[in-house]
Amino acid sequence: MKLLLVGINHNSAPLSVRERVAFVPEQIHLALQDALACGLGEELAILSTCNRTEIYALGGEGDAVDDAKMLDWLSRFHHVERSHLDDCCYISRDSQALQHMMEVAAGLDSMVLGEPQILGQMKSAYALAAEAGTAASGMHQLFSQVFSVAKQVRTDTAIGENPVSVAYAAVSLTQHVFSKLSKCTALLIGAGETIELVARHLREKGVKRIIIANRTLERARQLGEEFQAEAVMLSDIPAYLRDADILVASTASQLPILGKGAVEVALKKRKHRPMVMVDIAVPRDIEPQVAELDDVYLYTVDDLREIVDENKRARESEAR
Repeated sequence: MKLLLVGINHNSAPLSVRERVAFVPEQIHLALQDALACGLGEELAILSTCNRTEIYALGGEGDAVDDAKMLDWLSRFHHVERSHLDDCCYISRDSQALQHMMEVAAGLDSMVLGEPQILGQMKSAYALAAEAGTAASGMHQLFSQVFSVAKQVRTDTAIGENPVSVAYAAVSLTQHVFSKLSKCTALLIGAGETIELVARHLREKGVKRIIIANRTLERARQLGEEFQAEAVMLSDIPAYLRDADILVASTASQLPILGKGAVEVALKKRKHRPMVMVDIAVPRDIEPQVAELDDVYLYTVDDLREIVDENKRARESEAR
């Protein structure tokens, strides 16, 4: 079968472009069905994370999958001008595409070299495609081979030792402002895997009070029990914002959750004590205008590069 890969990632495009073509989990089933109906391939899967969106399409032996048609569809689905995609998308086929998928699954193409989360995200991408009915025997064989190679990389090299992640880099950033995290209160928005990692790193750094705000209170409570954290709803954020020295946001919301006005009110109540905010979400959870406020240090995923580059250098020998 013929394999086509069309993607956009942290190396090819800035956050402002990546967030416009990101698929939230609730969209992927519809997107896969729509792409299949549009004849983009016989089998399809979509991987969408904070740092990349990639579409994998399989066609018959004699049928080369049309990359221009794929880009046209992506442009229509997300209401993004095609010219913007042409400037920042990468396209590969067959063995080259397969090698890229293996490198992604092994963490070799991640912002944080060797990070382990991406393998789980790829497994989720395959599972969602199977649920949507767009992955059959071809995709099963493809992803099985990818997962096997990724496992071998983890087993035979030390690339995964002392694991680092975007979550780890986010917590490291807070130490640029607060020398003693033990005296800080952290407000975490979201309750997914990334926030779970952030909570774990904050605890390891000595943060005593953690508040987890989430759309569903039950999930926030589950994490709260694990990390001795308070669990609140997203609607409760304004009431807790004044206490937050550190705020880390990572949800699947398509619209910002935290605006400039709410932060201004909180700063007045804090008597302008500084706040560190790290927005890991794509699309962003925090309005960019928040960065204009005095006493707020707002970072996005693209601001994590300096820390990430240090981690990359530590792992390059194992990557080779």
